[in-house]
Amino acid sequence: MITHGDIVWEYLIKEQHVLVDDGAFLIRDSLLHKDQEPTDYSYLVFPFAKLYEGFLKDVFLQLGIITTYDYASNRFRIGKVLNPNIANQLHGKSAYLQLKNRYGNDVADHLWYAWKQGRNLVFHYFPGNIRMLSRDQALSVIELLTGAMEELLKQTQIARIKK
Repeated sequence: MITHGDIVWEYLIKEQHVLVDDGAFLIRDSLLHKDQEPTDYSYLVFPFAKLYEGFLKDVFLQLGIITTYDYASNRFRIGKVLNPNIANQLHGKSAYLQLKNRYGNDVADHLWYAWKQGRNLVFHYFPGNIRMLSRDQALSVIELLTGAMEELLKQTQIARIKK
């Protein structure tokens, strides 16, 4: 989890702080409704998955992996540029290959795995495999996302320039 004052919290902007706090609220609130327990706790992941996407865009822009045009574009997709399966087709536009070349396989693979597990497999509907998450599974996915964020900041040693 992200706590106020930790490395990830300090990197985030105030709008992203709101997502962290909303996510923490939902997690706490989910404990209060045991008599009406939902069958799918994927909703707990949503603020953190949204945060992860924004965080990656911010870091990729700061590292020069994406352009300001990509950053602002409604058509730019993190999942595409981070996907190792199409990295060679994207040539210089592959965030996965750029991360791999600069920081090694582990960093690139960790970010992709967190994206796939924490966003794609949670929020897409696959006929025959809806993938509903228990509360514990949702918390594990959140830890995966926030852990990937922390690891990226440590590996890249970047900090947001506060204005």
